[in-house]
Formats: sequence, structure tokens, C-alpha cells
Amino acid sequence: MRRLFPVTDPTADSAAARPAGPAPDPTADREWSLDELAETYAYPPGDGPWLRANMVSSLDGAAQHEGTSRAISSGTDMRIFGTLRGLADVIVVGAETVRLESYRPARAREAFAARRAAAGQGPAPAIAVVTASLDLDFTLPLFSEPPVPTLVLTGAGAPAERVHAAEKAGAEVIVAGEGPGVEPARAVRALARRGMVRQLTEGGPRLLGQFVAAGVLDELCLTLSPALVAGNAQRIADGPSLTVPERFALASVLEEAGFLFTRYRRI
Repeated sequence: MRRLFPVTDPTADSAAARPAGPAPDPTADREWSLDELAETYAYPPGDGPWLRANMVSSLDGAAQHEGTSRAISSGTDMRIFGTLRGLADVIVVGAETVRLESYRPARAREAFAARRAAAGQGPAPAIAVVTASLDLDFTLPLFSEPPVPTLVLTGAGAPAERVHAAEKAGAEVIVAGEGPGVEPARAVRALARRGMVRQLTEGGPRLLGQFVAAGVLDELCLTLSPALVAGNAQRIADGPSLTVPERFALASVLEEAGFLFTRYRRI
């Protein structure tokens, strides 16, 4: 990581609201350590749920190229991706992203073992898949080889045979909606009741759009890739629009090789 552009965090109105430990050197022209990244991206203190999103976008607003985000990502983007996973209790992802990105279970990483143990976390975050239809391949490693059981968030009207298939595969099915689909606020609360308050969503755009429309997103970690994609790729959030745009404030910016790694928090 080449440099940090210091930004006053509008949500941090006291010393207790800032991450503990030494702050990274803003002038350092070197790769940041995982510990430094973990301090920069630390969740705020508190017992309530905090929902953070991590997305990447091209300069012209595309969230993906030919169906995946890999082409607009970078090595450092993936280091931050891994850091955010290493800090989370649970990673919330849409079923379409599971299918397109060949999602696998989050793995335990030695670099985060002590930090997670001190925070009372298990060795790896759980994956929670949001799906109305449960149209998923339950033989995938996400369900057959997870270090902790994969969660499936769905609605009360989900197909009973698919619910049974998910449970037979070892997944925990959580009803978070009265109809066939998931109500975002209920999903956040349901995970928090299970002790999963440090929440991270990696999309896709439809799921992020639902969280934004429901007003439950607390923080957005957005990588701006120095690439142009054109075409008709989705934006990072795709769904119903808000009556009044919700304002977020810039909390930090990192830069490397033209990539900007930004963090915004709800005002």
C-alpha cells in the first residue's frame, strides 16, 4: 500500500471510538502489513450489528466484467478483501454471486488467529447465503466442506423440498422474511441474535441494492479500479431507488498503482 490520505472519521467522536493500537504511518511508501490493515478497517466498538459492504467498481461504474469482478480487481484489493473477511463474524452473499463466483467457505488464517480469539470469534467467519428459491448446488464445498456450518437466509414461503435439501447438506436455514424472499432488516437482526454482529456483505449488486434500499447498510468499503469497462455491466448496487439519497461520509482512503481503496460510513 503506497499511501494513506488521512480523513477525520465523522462517526468517531471520542478516543474510544477509534481502533486501538498504533496507527499506520501515512507517509510510508511500502506494503502495509495485515496488522496495519486490520487496525485501519477495525469494526467500531459496540454490541449492536454493524453491516459493512465490500465492493469494487471500474471508473465508469461497472461492478463486474463478463460476469465477475476479477478483471477489475488487483492483488492489494484481494489483500483488503482477505482482511475484511478476517475481521468479520459472518459474510453475507447473494445466491447469484455464489453461483457466478464459485464461492467457497471462508478459511481460517493464522494471521488473524490471535485477533479473532481476543475478540471472542471462531477461527473463520460463517458464510450466509441470501436466497428465496434455494436454487443452490448443495454438493459444493461451500456446503460440504465449511469450517463452520454455512447459513441459508430465506423467507417463510421458500420451497419446503429445497429447505430440506439445505438442512440435509448441513446448512442452517434461517427464516428472515414472511414471504418467499428475505427482509434485509430481519436478516441483520437474525444474524446478530446468533452473536454475529460484525457483518460483511460482498454482494452481489442485487443484494447490496436491497440492503441500501432497506437503510441497514452502515459502511461501504469501495475499491475504485483505474479501468474502463463500458458495456452494460451492473453498478455495485442494483435495485429499488431511495426516495431521498442517503449520505455517507468518507472515513479513509488508501492508494496504490492508481487503485483507490475507500471507506465510507453512514452519517
